[in-house]
Amino acid sequence: MVKELRERTGAGIMDCKKALGETNGDLEKAIEFLRE
Repeated sequence: MVKELRERTGAGIMDCKKALGETNGDLEKAIEFLRE
């Protein structure tokens, strides 16, 4: 999950983990979270 999010956004691993935590593992919502 984190790896796919990192590949799609280029964000750091801790940012990806935080985004997935904030969005309860929803990949699309996590991408939106990271864009903000």
